[in-house]
Amino acid sequence: MPDRVPEKPLWEQQAEASAQLPQGERLQKVLAAVGFGSRRTCEDLIAAGRVTVNGEVAILGRRVQPDDDLVEVDGAPIGVKPGLVYYLLNKPAGVITTSSDTHGRPTVLEIVPAEPRVFAIGRLDLETEGLLLITNDGELANRIAHPSHGVDKEYLAEVGGGNVSAGKIRQLREGVELDDGRTAPAKVSQPEPGVLRIVIHEGKNRQVRRMCDAIGHPVNRLVRTRIGPITDRSLQPGEWREWTTDERNAMVEAVASTIARRD
Repeated sequence: MPDRVPEKPLWEQQAEASAQLPQGERLQKVLAAVGFGSRRTCEDLIAAGRVTVNGEVAILGRRVQPDDDLVEVDGAPIGVKPGLVYYLLNKPAGVITTSSDTHGRPTVLEIVPAEPRVFAIGRLDLETEGLLLITNDGELANRIAHPSHGVDKEYLAEVGGGNVSAGKIRQLREGVELDDGRTAPAKVSQPEPGVLRIVIHEGKNRQVRRMCDAIGHPVNRLVRTRIGPITDRSLQPGEWREWTTDERNAMVEAVASTIARRD
């Protein structure tokens, strides 16, 4: 009968297991660095199974390569790659959202820093004013922009035709027929006669303007005042700033909650 191989000491087993884990920075350190709380708080997130790396549920002791690995909390990417930037811009009327324009009109990317290269999340039409998110984080941008994730966008619309009747407001709330389909239910109120506050989560082209046209109250001025949890009444037209850590984490949580509702 062969001799029994002695069991390795626990410290040696742990060292071997650790050596087999991916190399890089400890996951809890990476989470803490981007604002998810103390390392202990981040360890609790990992232990609860709420963090994935490249689609796999992470375990304590996991290391990651921020340049290459996709880290998600509750299904929403958190942007750990170095060099990611997040800008909040108050777009003035007359500025376009595309990166360039054949007619020589000013673009939003001329307002924010030229480096690193960034792009707008979604778009506002030429005459629409208000908040626009600009970043180089493609993963998070795709989650925010995708209609199925339902990140709310709030607008103030000054409309023609005077006071909007309760019946027409109800039409907007329940959805109106447009040439590309019926709109989803919206949150609509009238804080003062001829001014509508409209909250939608879709991204149809010029949607709010067409919704108001459909009820006979064309828009004279349209301003986007909120995107998900992000708003800033002090930001003047043409001004921009970086998101705060709290805003970025709140956006990640907002995207994650819409993913959970969808699933």
